[in-house]
Amino acid sequence: MLLNIIDQNASKKRIIVLDTLITSKTRIKLMLKFFLNSKSESYLRSLEEEFGESSNAIRVELNKFEKAGLLDSRSQGNKKLFRANTKHPLFPEIHNILLKHIGFDKIIEKVVNNLGDVQRVFLVGKLARGIDAQIIDLIFVGSEINKSFLVELVEKAEKIINKNIRYLVFSTEEITAYLEQNPTNEIFLLWKQG
Repeated sequence: MLLNIIDQNASKKRIIVLDTLITSKTRIKLMLKFFLNSKSESYLRSLEEEFGESSNAIRVELNKFEKAGLLDSRSQGNKKLFRANTKHPLFPEIHNILLKHIGFDKIIEKVVNNLGDVQRVFLVGKLARGIDAQIIDLIFVGSEINKSFLVELVEKAEKIINKNIRYLVFSTEEITAYLEQNPTNEIFLLWKQG
């Protein structure tokens, strides 16, 4: 019980720390958008619609990220598309901070490592597209996953990270078909065995 309370408090502190270190809500949204799933690519007007914020505030932050070398851009017609610069030396650290901010480290620790033959875990849904959400959508891939135990573990992880988790369990064949039918910027490999 004490460990559960400590884990819950650590999760709350993790969220508070990121909000304290980075006071711009727009900047946090952009970091989630581009640095959580490095395949995510977007342009100013789509970010304006997605975030529900003024294009000027978003433009200022995009320019800061681009000037710092954290974002790359390219032109497509009259649109300027932005994407994370995965070659930047800080990219892995920013990515890891965001994973911890959302609580993926706890999901891996509490769920995946105790589940049986899990080969891969994919993040899908809003978070995979870089949109902060209260629901984490996961796909577990494996052959002998204990589904009743998975329910218990997910419930424990939800309490620790203060988010809801929805999940699917796929076989190797099922995930192959799923990956062929869905855009890669909406699927993020969160964890891989060995």
